[in-house]
Amino acid sequence: MKKIIEASYLTADSAVHYRTILRYFYHQHERMRDFIAPEELLEYLRSIPAFADYQEDMLHQQLAQLVKWNNLIARQDMTNAKTIEEYKKKRFRYQCTPYTVEFERMLVQLEKIGDTFQGSLERSQFERLLESLTTLQKELAKELSKQSEEYMRLWEDVFRYFQSIRTSTADYIAYINSEQTDQRMQTEAFLVYKNQFTTYLRDFIVSLQKTSLQIQQLLSELPPTLLQVYFHKLIEHRQAVPRLEDVSSTKDEWLIEYQEYWSSLCQWFLGSAIHQSELETLQWQTNEMIRRMTRYVQRIGERQQHFRSRKKDYLHLAMWFSNCQEIEEAHTLSSVVFGSMTIKHVQLEESTTENLHVDTWEESPVEMTIKPRTVRYREKTKPGSFDSNEKRKKEQREQYLQERELERRLIETYINEGIIQLSSLSIVEPFIRKVLLGWIGKSMASKNRTVKTDYGLVVQVKLNKKNKITLKAEDGDLIMPDATFIFEELGEPYGRNTVI
Repeated sequence: MKKIIEASYLTADSAVHYRTILRYFYHQHERMRDFIAPEELLEYLRSIPAFADYQEDMLHQQLAQLVKWNNLIARQDMTNAKTIEEYKKKRFRYQCTPYTVEFERMLVQLEKIGDTFQGSLERSQFERLLESLTTLQKELAKELSKQSEEYMRLWEDVFRYFQSIRTSTADYIAYINSEQTDQRMQTEAFLVYKNQFTTYLRDFIVSLQKTSLQIQQLLSELPPTLLQVYFHKLIEHRQAVPRLEDVSSTKDEWLIEYQEYWSSLCQWFLGSAIHQSELETLQWQTNEMIRRMTRYVQRIGERQQHFRSRKKDYLHLAMWFSNCQEIEEAHTLSSVVFGSMTIKHVQLEESTTENLHVDTWEESPVEMTIKPRTVRYREKTKPGSFDSNEKRKKEQREQYLQERELERRLIETYINEGIIQLSSLSIVEPFIRKVLLGWIGKSMASKNRTVKTDYGLVVQVKLNKKNKITLKAEDGDLIMPDATFIFEELGEPYGRNTVI
């Protein structure tokens, strides 16, 4: 989980300079030239028009920065020193690190790919994988009598072909299913490549069907006990490679690694109890691509026929009818050309299959009720009874009146000589706070700041905006201006002994 500082040059402020420098190191590494002198690098950079005024001091600074990021390794060059001053002055040659080589190799591949998927459906990869697995089966039958190096080479061949199959097929299917390719298939220009695509996919399916069954049978017949011995031979080869540093992996970890690799290979071809094999998915996707291309070609052909003039066809058809000697002959010709004139078309509400290769009689029938198309038709209904809700309404009304009576009594406890002063209240119920705020809101719409309550009373509200108070309630506190509520009943002051 450590930070990969080797990738810092890709997003740095001077990424243009860093990437150009390291790309040159990568090309020289591919040409078996590891150590590059700064003078050679400076000459190369100045040959590029964009770096014509590139300075040597900047080059040394950026090379030093790349050394800090572990992209380059600096080695002092003392072979070409001609004077004592040159010997004292450190002269370096630089070599790119393995991280840098892999980064640049990946970037070169990405630049070739572009924004679209590549890949292909190679028939030969399955055949090569079958040959490698057949060789492995023969070696297991001989009880693994050869050197471990031979078995490692065989292992690498098997999984190189398997990896090529996985990546190539996945990328090509993603390319076919991409939005850009789908849009191009719907144009008339696709008709030129239609036969090429269908032939390519058909040949791949035929080759896949020939080799896939053999690979599946071979994988299922390989004995697990001999495979374990084969894995130990691979571990023996890895241990024979001398390493100066301590190897952190153990034999058990290597054995688990090989077992997991082999399990992934078997699952890709044979599947498991939970998931189907990727091989079956690949066959289904390839067949689906052919069906989709066929649909696109059919739609393009229908679109072209729609705009084509059929004047000559109609004239030729009219000549047929004019040559008929009797009306019965004309009716017979009409039935062949136009079909029945009184046919009734039935449209099914349920969706049917989109598979072009399924016939009509292979589909399951759908039952539907046909109703008469008359104005007077009404569906038969049985008369039913209804329940009286008078008792439930009465109970709800009594419950509502009881709740309002409790609210009235609760509000009455806060009235002191016909006045409610918010600043004099201690802690109120949330319901009382809601009622008081509702009265304040309604009074704002009145000129004399009065409001008629639900209890038939008139309340005058006076706000003291200069005096801020805290109205405390059971569910929280509210900071607001002080307010005075003066109750009046039919124009007279409302006292404590007055019944609401």
